[in-house]
Amino acid sequence: MRNRMLSGMVGWFMAAWLLAGCMETAPRAADTSGAPPAAQPAATTAGPSFGNASPTAGSSTSAKANAAADAAAYQEVPYKNAKKKGPPLIVIPGEIKSNNASFTQRFLPNNIADFAELELSQANFPVLERSNLGPLLNEISLAYNLGDPKAARKTMQAGKLKTTKWIVKFDILKAEQIAENKKGFDGRAVGGLISQLSGSRGGAAAGTVVGSVQTGDATGVWLIGMRYKIMNANTTAQVAQGYKELKMEVGATSTSVMGISESAKGGVGLDTMVQRLVQTAVWDIDAKYK
Repeated sequence: MRNRMLSGMVGWFMAAWLLAGCMETAPRAADTSGAPPAAQPAATTAGPSFGNASPTAGSSTSAKANAAADAAAYQEVPYKNAKKKGPPLIVIPGEIKSNNASFTQRFLPNNIADFAELELSQANFPVLERSNLGPLLNEISLAYNLGDPKAARKTMQAGKLKTTKWIVKFDILKAEQIAENKKGFDGRAVGGLISQLSGSRGGAAAGTVVGSVQTGDATGVWLIGMRYKIMNANTTAQVAQGYKELKMEVGATSTSVMGISESAKGGVGLDTMVQRLVQTAVWDIDAKYK
């Protein structure tokens, strides 16, 4: 009986082993279900990204500073008629008529014209860049600033200049700080009073803490105004003009308690303000005069 049971168990194990071998070595049947193959990872369309090597990366100060920088970062403008090609044009350097030293020391007319060429190109205006004009740029600028059609026609007879329809310039007419507001708290007087009136060690300690409190807030507001002027390339006659003005706020805040301090300052800088003014003016040109 025992031998018969052992023989049955051995036979069972042998059958299981052979079946397992057949299952492992059997070829797989072709998939005829018609299901599509597994999707491959899509190629990324995002631009390059870079790490932050700052020792304060990830801290609260870094987060606040980066949030402020993100708000002031360059943003592309979805120009209303960007799908429609505009007339070929040349941007000539404009004028900075503000007497504000902080602004005039930072900017030259060529800086503004660079921004204008960039934004007009993005609005689908064919732009003949100033860098390709060489010495002719001064002659062109002089002719159109003086409104001399004879000199203008003479300078516009060479090569690609013949197809130019517009001459565009951007002038800064205003750049001034129009308001400033400050407020703060100095705890030294209050802290000294608490220490004197308390008459106890705890009161003196409280007075020391209050006396260490220093807070301050300061805000300044600028107004910057820009005029754009479009001139006919053949006649120097004015085709259109417009004026845009934007407000710029710069602020700072600070707090100090018992030797622990926190401060922040920021706002949109003059470079960003000029670029945003150019974008606003180009949006106007694209929407009204294409």
